[in-house]
Amino acid sequence: MARTVRSLRRVLLAPDLAEVSFARRGFAPLPARSPASRLEDVPRAVVCGFEWAMEARGIQEIAHRLELLDPEQRGFGYEGATMALTVLDVMGRGRRTRELLNGPGRPHILLAYIGIGFAMARLPRVMWRKVLPDLTGQPFHPVMSWLAVDGYGFDLAYFHTRRWVDEQRVPASYPWQGAPGYFPRAVDQGIGRALWFIHGARPERVDAAIRAFAEHRQPDLWSGAGLAAAFAGGCGADTFAVLRRLAGQHAPELAQGAVFAIRARDLAGYVPEHSAVATRALTGLSVEAAVALADDSALPEGGSGPVPAYEHWRRAIRAHFRPEVATRR
Repeated sequence: MARTVRSLRRVLLAPDLAEVSFARRGFAPLPARSPASRLEDVPRAVVCGFEWAMEARGIQEIAHRLELLDPEQRGFGYEGATMALTVLDVMGRGRRTRELLNGPGRPHILLAYIGIGFAMARLPRVMWRKVLPDLTGQPFHPVMSWLAVDGYGFDLAYFHTRRWVDEQRVPASYPWQGAPGYFPRAVDQGIGRALWFIHGARPERVDAAIRAFAEHRQPDLWSGAGLAAAFAGGCGADTFAVLRRLAGQHAPELAQGAVFAIRARDLAGYVPEHSAVATRALTGLSVEAAVALADDSALPEGGSGPVPAYEHWRRAIRAHFRPEVATRR
């Protein structure tokens, strides 16, 4: 009976592999066998992680299945698995998500937060207060839990592009970590991250899409684009350089997103070549220097408030790039 209920939840709450394809979503087609074509592997890995977690008998079985994924995609599999376990926990009062993230999912905690955001996009808001597990003792908790809101924004843009990208709608606020006023900004980071996928790693199209948004939203959108570009890749050094040039005055936001991406890659224990190339192109830093910048910029204590520690962390990273005058368009 329990497996039947899980199967029903899987069917109702997760898109199948065909639904996440760029063609199905109406995104611009990608050249076959190009670096950008690998971007489609990302949502596929997320869906696989979700389905495996929904059907697995325990945390170790989930981990064993996720080991089948290429190291480059494994974090995305943990996104999907965390999404599934969050749904199961919220609907059944379990502690599976905590067990996963205190166990084999610990190195992928930053992407796992994004998976919680995917679950939020499919759950009523009244249930959101239950989605974040107690991960006391983990160095990135709860400061980086704002990535769950990023994941929520990504999901909105990816699956409802007309409303959240073309029409630039703004979702209702929510008191995440006691900072309702900051909620839309974290959503915008997720929308910006989705733009890198929606426009197939084409900098000119990403730039045009961001310019269509209100000016005050553009910095966070550029931050999200930088995070996606550095983490997922999809192009080479020359194209990353174009992205940095087009970011103009928002080059520090772009670089900040890339720094977060490389910190997440390093934490997971695998930095693909494209992430190293992107980090150098978008920040001027080596992988080691970018990781050190991320760690040196973090606040010693978390806490909540109108300006959350997450934003203070982002500001400190951006400040590193402010002395370098952004290239004019």
